[in-house]
Amino acid sequence: MTQGVEMNRLMLQMRSMQLEAMGKPQAPQQVEKAADGPAFDDMLKMAFNKVSELQKTTGDLQSGYERGVPGIDLTEVMIASQKSSVAFQAMTQVRNKMISAYEDIMKMPI
Repeated sequence: MTQGVEMNRLMLQMRSMQLEAMGKPQAPQQVEKAADGPAFDDMLKMAFNKVSELQKTTGDLQSGYERGVPGIDLTEVMIASQKSSVAFQAMTQVRNKMISAYEDIMKMPI
């Protein structure tokens, strides 16, 4: 649940930055929300760390299941695998949007 909230904040900040770069006026609510939360780079680092943590947990569960560690069942391993996969895909999409936004900004006339 917290990861979804963090991703929503990240997307809100990206939209705010896009509007600012395009020269469109921002809604006051967006500016207030961005000022109250953590900085953009901090959120991005937290998201990367969360994805890395999920992937490490999944790897540990998979290797534990393969070794036959008691208490690790296949459903737990598959759920962890899906969580890390979805998180990685979401982070990839965020990265792609950031690259696209950067390219748009670089194409703007000065």
